[in-house]
Amino acid sequence: MSSPLPKTAAVGAGSDEPEAALRADRQRRAFLRMMSHELRTPLNSIIGFSDILSGEPNGPLGAPQYREYVEIIRTSGHRLLSMVNAALEIIRLESGGADLEQQTIALDDLVEEMIQAVAGEARMRELRIEFTPPTSTVLVIGDTRALKMVVEQLLQNAMTWSPPGTAIRVRVLEEKGLVRLEIADEGPGVEPLELKRLMLPFEQGEDALSRRGEGAGLGWPLVRLLVREMAGEFQIDPGLGRGLIARVTLRSAA
Repeated sequence: MSSPLPKTAAVGAGSDEPEAALRADRQRRAFLRMMSHELRTPLNSIIGFSDILSGEPNGPLGAPQYREYVEIIRTSGHRLLSMVNAALEIIRLESGGADLEQQTIALDDLVEEMIQAVAGEARMRELRIEFTPPTSTVLVIGDTRALKMVVEQLLQNAMTWSPPGTAIRVRVLEEKGLVRLEIADEGPGVEPLELKRLMLPFEQGEDALSRRGEGAGLGWPLVRLLVREMAGEFQIDPGLGRGLIARVTLRSAA
């Protein structure tokens, strides 16, 4: 006759829950540290050296194709680094580790800076980014790093789904103590019923085997979480068949 199981084996799961939660939190933090070093460090080297090569400081690279290859390496490195940063940020936000500094930010200046940051990729994709700055500085309350990530992710999404030769239109509007940022593309848009699913990490538009756009499905979930942390609102006008509009509404600091 077999001996009975120890009592702790039958009922111990409940008593171990706090310890398990702490252990999971420690593992998550360790994962973040490892990802930060093991992925960001080599990516920064790839991007840095490709930047140097594209400037040809020690003489011409030779055939024109080499300059094209260097630009592809640089652009791909930036895209992969952005994806890594997005994944890490989502993990941090969902685990309650956000550390945003609320301050007054000139949104129009920040938007122009981020448009310049992606201008090279837009040219490679044969896209125009049209932004008419407001007549006066538009101030919002938010976190500078978070806002840069929001604008970058929305521009990247718009570029991913915009057909060559089309325009991405960016506007900054003020109304009733609020500021709204709009980024509109001329892509296929999305089914309204798909919006809820696409706000979850790693969910992507179209079927995974036949989709045209690249990306890991991190852009909108990250934007949603960051905007929420800044007490703002993120909305999508799905624009099926006519291009969608991404809207971020923040508190005005004026």
